[in-house]
Amino acid sequence: MGGNHTQIKFILFGITDSPCAQIPLFVLFLLIYIVTILGNVGIVTLVWVSPSLHTPMYFFLTHLAFIDICYSTVISPRMLADLLAEDKTISFTGCMTQFIMFAFFGSAECHLLAMMAYDRHVAICQPLLYVTIISSRVCWQLIASSYVFAFLSAIIYTWCVFGGSFCGPNHIDHFFCDVVPVLKLVCSDTHSSEMVIFAFVTINVVGAVVVILLSYISIIRTVLRMCSAQSRARAFHTCTSHLMAVALFFGTAFFMYLQPPSSHRSLDKVASIFYTTVTPMLNPFIYSLRNKEVKEALNKCTRRVFNHW
Repeated sequence: MGGNHTQIKFILFGITDSPCAQIPLFVLFLLIYIVTILGNVGIVTLVWVSPSLHTPMYFFLTHLAFIDICYSTVISPRMLADLLAEDKTISFTGCMTQFIMFAFFGSAECHLLAMMAYDRHVAICQPLLYVTIISSRVCWQLIASSYVFAFLSAIIYTWCVFGGSFCGPNHIDHFFCDVVPVLKLVCSDTHSSEMVIFAFVTINVVGAVVVILLSYISIIRTVLRMCSAQSRARAFHTCTSHLMAVALFFGTAFFMYLQPPSSHRSLDKVASIFYTTVTPMLNPFIYSLRNKEVKEALNKCTRRVFNHW
């Protein structure tokens, strides 16, 4: 990346240019961000203080909550500030930093959701070997590998997006520094960069989806062989929260990043809002409201607090 890049500044168009809509949107997204932080911090705290939740499933869930906190924080504060500010300028370094953090946490979440599917696969299909296969050491190795691969992917994405020459317009038609709107400002040929990005997104997203699909195919086969209807219902119930989180995250990811740049439309902003702000807010509710163990742990903690008072 050339030294002259540090002098470049971009201007974000933001979510809307309508003055009447900016204040209501600011209030809405501020509430979403506050609920996101409180919900995910609540999940992490609950798992930490509840011995009954000290299992691999909830170990992965705390990391999902941590990633959602960071993922949302990379985007939301800047978006909120721009809704109130007239000057939406962002420096080259600031734009690149936002993008690399966004790419890192987005890639990490892909791998983490795949690991959570594998964890459910082992728990349901090989329950007697679960403690041996998904040991504490294996959990940490899986988490460390996901962060390492996400970091390498983020470095490659960032080099492909910001390594070219910027000599044209500096207006980014988005509310954060994302792949497609930034690449549109590059003067040099971006075909090779787009191919590399597409390849790595395919590895991250499609690779994770393949692991999830294979895990759930095996889960479905095992559950259908169970004799007890109650056992089948319990097994499916433990998977519903994860499946909802997967559908929310990967649905918008496929829409946004596995299509040619020429196919991107105005709906991209709506999809981006959904997976950068709404999905991190919904995940804690998905895992708490539909999870008996979490609700029981929350009730115990609440009783302990009131009894202490």
